[in-house]
Amino acid sequence: MFILAVTYEARLEDGTLVSKFDRWNSLLEMVCIVEIRYFCPALSKAVKTMKKGEMVHLTVKPQYAFGEKGRPTIGEECAVPPNATLQINLELVAWKVVSEITNDKKVSKKILKEGEGYERPNDGAVVQVKLIGKLQDGTVFLKKGHDEEPFEFKIDEVIDGLDKPVKTMKKGEIALVTIHPDYAFGSSASHHELAVIPANSTVYYVIEMVSFVKAVKFVEYDSTYSDEEKQQAKVLKVTCNLNNAACKRAQAYIQLVDLDLAEIDIKKALEIDPNNRDVKLEYKILKQKVKEYNKKDAQFYGNMFAKMKQIKTTNAAAKQEAVPVTIDSKA
Repeated sequence: MFILAVTYEARLEDGTLVSKFDRWNSLLEMVCIVEIRYFCPALSKAVKTMKKGEMVHLTVKPQYAFGEKGRPTIGEECAVPPNATLQINLELVAWKVVSEITNDKKVSKKILKEGEGYERPNDGAVVQVKLIGKLQDGTVFLKKGHDEEPFEFKIDEVIDGLDKPVKTMKKGEIALVTIHPDYAFGSSASHHELAVIPANSTVYYVIEMVSFVKAVKFVEYDSTYSDEEKQQAKVLKVTCNLNNAACKRAQAYIQLVDLDLAEIDIKKALEIDPNNRDVKLEYKILKQKVKEYNKKDAQFYGNMFAKMKQIKTTNAAAKQEAVPVTIDSKA
């Protein structure tokens, strides 16, 4: 998927200006995605054939504009009469590839402005952001942190579709995030301060990362914790990392069918954290693999021994059927 920055000017055949978009320098307003019908279907089709910096003039028939119904006046934009042909000047200013945040490609992110440094929020971090949420038709349902203090929330306390991309952002970064209903508000309508999000809606957020405080900092710098407690927290963090590493190594061993080594790592991980759900799940997978391979081995050796027994039986039968040869000494 690509994100596109475009400018365009659309007029009726008599020269009446219908719509104009030339604000692409405003990062919060520049976005036109190929998957979205931006202004009219013709634009999303045309940009797929264009190169960066290319300018074109389009003559757009009604079926690729607003059809038999036309379009009423919207804000400062003029109405489009029924069955109207449009003349559109279009420029493709820039395009870049969108990165997928989830393996199922249902949450994606495009960086509009690079951040600074290399640190990113972790699980449990408190982040401060500027946030605009939009629907596919451009309706703004949420705007936070632009006319007031930055919007603050804790990772793991908002929808997954926000949590996951926010954890990939650096301080000062601005990004456009596209979120499938499965990671947003699902099959139920959701009421927000500026609009209602219909059921099964894909939503779009423009996020600016103002600042964040990593979760570990709360222990490290909180004066209510003693030095001993801080040290225990560090040890716990190291232990968790080691446990995670052992679990991942076990997963690799399972894939390589080194089941004995996988069992050693899983047992070590369970000694560290006996109630770890992920490790228990891997142990269950391992046991199933062991069971499968034991069954295959049993079949293999069973077949092998059966063949050996069959050969032995055949040889014995042949020996019994052999007729003694008598030599006549008088011959």
